[in-house]
Amino acid sequence: MASLSAPGPSRPAAGGRPGPLDRYAAERATGALRGPAGCVYLHQGAVYCVECPAAPGPGTRLAAAGRLAPECWRHAEEAAGADRQGARFLVGRGWLTRGELELCQLTAMLDAACFVLPPAPGSVSFAPGEAHWLGVVRPVGAGALLAAVARRRAQLDRLGAWAAADGAPVVPVPPAPGGRPLTGRQRWLLAHADGRRTPGQLAHALGRSAFLTVLEVRRLAAAGRVRLPAPAALPRRRPGAFRDGPRAADAPPGPTAWHLPDPGVLATADPDAALLVRLRTALEENL
Repeated sequence: MASLSAPGPSRPAAGGRPGPLDRYAAERATGALRGPAGCVYLHQGAVYCVECPAAPGPGTRLAAAGRLAPECWRHAEEAAGADRQGARFLVGRGWLTRGELELCQLTAMLDAACFVLPPAPGSVSFAPGEAHWLGVVRPVGAGALLAAVARRRAQLDRLGAWAAADGAPVVPVPPAPGGRPLTGRQRWLLAHADGRRTPGQLAHALGRSAFLTVLEVRRLAAAGRVRLPAPAALPRRRPGAFRDGPRAADAPPGPTAWHLPDPGVLATADPDAALLVRLRTALEENL
């Protein structure tokens, strides 16, 4: 699953210049803006589709809700043709109403945008004229979409202390006496958590918003209702090992790299010296 910790809220690029999406929106461009996390489709500067592997798309959501069989969605994609009229095909067949399709497309687009936007300058490519097979259902202004993403990510940032839960299996924890009652969405998530699937995998399996699933799992972790993964164990110093050098005061935290000396460095025939070496090693092991 794509990380929600990497891209931040919408900000101007370096030097106050607009980001890639702002620029293409201002130019009223039509095409596909591809970045490391997904693809944004524009029509005359407005966004009408965002695709991201981390978030379930409209087809997955409709199938999970029992509203449209997966084979019908695939058939519409095949029948869309060069004119990209997949939405017209779905509505024309009577498989979905226009309102249903618009609502599903908009919610899926906002969900995917939380993982894709804003793209970092220099990390994207633009394919002019490229269109999504579904066609333009309900376009949204780029500025409005970026603002909505920023508001959502601000909610997530307030729970940053529990970000370790994002990529870990959701393991429910029994409630403590007198604990805060859960919301309906939280109870529903815990009821489907099997201790193996991550928030992203749960979202895809259940056809729900990946962003909101991550957000609720962080809230559950803050309430002590899901288990956080154990922190990674630091490598233990082996007897006689030494560091490359002192850690700089501004060095990033992380495991210490220990190295063993040449085999003959600690070799000595003096029993007193050997005892001192063993004592020093034991002390360093426990510091």
